[in-house]
Amino acid sequence: MNMDKSKKELMEELSAEINSCKKCGLWQTRTNPVIGEGSVDAKVMFVGEAPGYNEDMTGKPFCGASGKILDQLLDSAELKREDVFITSILKCRPPENRNPKAEEIASCSEYLDRQIDMIKPKIICCLGNFATAHIFKKFNLSDKIQGISKIHGQVFSINTLFGPVKIIPLYHPAVATYNINMLDALKKDFAALR
Repeated sequence: MNMDKSKKELMEELSAEINSCKKCGLWQTRTNPVIGEGSVDAKVMFVGEAPGYNEDMTGKPFCGASGKILDQLLDSAELKREDVFITSILKCRPPENRNPKAEEIASCSEYLDRQIDMIKPKIICCLGNFATAHIFKKFNLSDKIQGISKIHGQVFSINTLFGPVKIIPLYHPAVATYNINMLDALKKDFAALR
């Protein structure tokens, strides 16, 4: 990574690359890639699975119903959206919000890896099973991968080239849009971020 450039400049270059990306077929059906948003100096990074309809329309992460829940959860943990960084593994919406395919994750995850290397967060929150599995594999925690209902809210401490990082798997905020009773479980897990 070029140290002469600021994180902001590096993120702008990465954004331009993502905007013109054609590594997998998703570029053909996207309206806008969703690069991520927030502080490039964030201590806390949230990683989701892939953009949905609203995100594809606006180019902003977590801006639909799940985003409203995420905002409530951030508020409950006394965090502001502009102080964290929110992104996802895939930068383009899979048609009909289907699950990401392995080859799409393989094509796109380099962008997420570069965002992590650039931001150097102290805490990475994985929203849902896909994000958890990807981040756990990236940081050699493959043997710890289980369904999100078993490991949500647990803290996994690792050492990276840029220092110690805590990885926290969390339920995806969308679960609370289907089942409002899940909101309490999510708030309890988010309390750990304080």
